[in-house]
Amino acid sequence: MDIIENLHGEKAVLSDDLASIDLAALQALVAVQDRASFSDASQLLGVNQSTISYAIKRLRKAFNDPLFVRQGNAIVATDKGEELAQHARGILEQMAALSSPSGFHPATAEGSVTVSCNHHERMFVIPDFVRRAQIEAPKATIHIFESAVDGKQQLKQNTCDIVLGPVAILGDIYYRRKLFTDHYACVMDPAHPLARGTPTFDSYCASRHVAVTHNGRWEALYFAALRATGIELQPEVTVSSHDILERLIPGSELVATIPYRLARRLSDRLALRPFPMDVFIQVDMYWTERTHHSGLHRWARQILAEVAERNLGDENSHEARRSARLPGEQ
Repeated sequence: MDIIENLHGEKAVLSDDLASIDLAALQALVAVQDRASFSDASQLLGVNQSTISYAIKRLRKAFNDPLFVRQGNAIVATDKGEELAQHARGILEQMAALSSPSGFHPATAEGSVTVSCNHHERMFVIPDFVRRAQIEAPKATIHIFESAVDGKQQLKQNTCDIVLGPVAILGDIYYRRKLFTDHYACVMDPAHPLARGTPTFDSYCASRHVAVTHNGRWEALYFAALRATGIELQPEVTVSSHDILERLIPGSELVATIPYRLARRLSDRLALRPFPMDVFIQVDMYWTERTHHSGLHRWARQILAEVAERNLGDENSHEARRSARLPGEQ
């Protein structure tokens, strides 16, 4: 038996099973909850699966609860397991924060930063971020992942450290910082009838459309805006990402509605026209408590914010929208 005192000076007795629990066991618990798999948890932590199984066995005995049960092909936490994992996560994060050196120096920092995002952010933020990281933190490793629609899940499972995107990731464990805003514009073949003037709402809706859907799992914000007016847009073509549009649209009757800054990069080959509604896009940066106090990750988040501000922050949305109009229009 171990005897400890709480903050109020009250003595509490720990059983031998509970007193033997270490941080490695708590780390195994959190990994199993995040990955819903003993084998995936072992790969995440770089240990044998038997090590994970033994840690969970010790925890089960100490807390007199199965903690995880099998449902189909997945491992699901019990109520006690869910509660314990939440507390364990907090303990691990506090220990990591306490172990971090007070002074952070990017030039000597080692470790990795994983940023998950999509085409919009990869075009305008990631290249300069990586260049600065290589110069300022040459010993750090940078990983860029595709988020598609999985950003929140990637953060929750610790697959990535930072998510960038026009998404709403809600919950007490997530932090958010605004990066930049954009709005929608239309691109089409220069010979398309819609390219002859400013599209009206009716002419836009009557056109043939191509939409980015991330393999059918995502819907751009402008669909909801159109739906609010009673229009249910039915694209004739859907694609997984924006990067194919510049090769798909030339010579076709298709109209793509995409973020203005992406559209502007295609304007040397395609006609650029305003979207007939004001629908704005806010791209945010998200992270969790796991990396909130990490010197390397704080530095990375600041660099991402600085790059976004320098590359995109000086573009006024109203002026950008006007620049999508035909010459002479107000």
